[in-house]
Amino acid sequence: MTDFTLHTVDSAPQEAKERLESTQEQMGFLPNLFAKMAEAPALLEAYQTLDGIYSRTSLTPAQQQVALLAISSVNGCSFCVAAHTGGANAAKVPEGDIEKLRELQNPDDPKLNAVARFAKHLVEARGWAEDGEVQAFLEAGFEKQQLLELVIAVSLKTLSNYTNHIAGTPLNDELKSLEWQDPRA
Repeated sequence: MTDFTLHTVDSAPQEAKERLESTQEQMGFLPNLFAKMAEAPALLEAYQTLDGIYSRTSLTPAQQQVALLAISSVNGCSFCVAAHTGGANAAKVPEGDIEKLRELQNPDDPKLNAVARFAKHLVEARGWAEDGEVQAFLEAGFEKQQLLELVIAVSLKTLSNYTNHIAGTPLNDELKSLEWQDPRA
């Protein structure tokens, strides 16, 4: 595996320093994902910008986190599953539903189930969503807007999941209690 630098604010390329400083101030630590993304400042900017856009979608914070957790689980991204487990906890997703997502199952809550199911389907079908899956999502009480907003979630997780896979991102100590092992491994 090619070795990618786990940057600090000091070692990062100049174009990434301000973003890393801001993140560290906001979160109280520097997520290793961002420390690896700093190698390509445009990637770091793309991820953080798209994350900001995703946070403003019409999906609730819980629905947003369920989608990100479901996608990361399907993609086998240990770092992002841990991070979005924390995000799902903060968004008040029921603990049992979080555990189901970590086990590659769908939540019991009907709305969260529909989000997870469709998000995973989008990934597995590489965007070629089956009409029955589209209809099931809409029949669960969602709008076409929210269906398309899940494309943002897939895009966001493609950026981070693929970066973590390529760069071998280690889990931060701050996330160790949320560590995840892919049950398919």
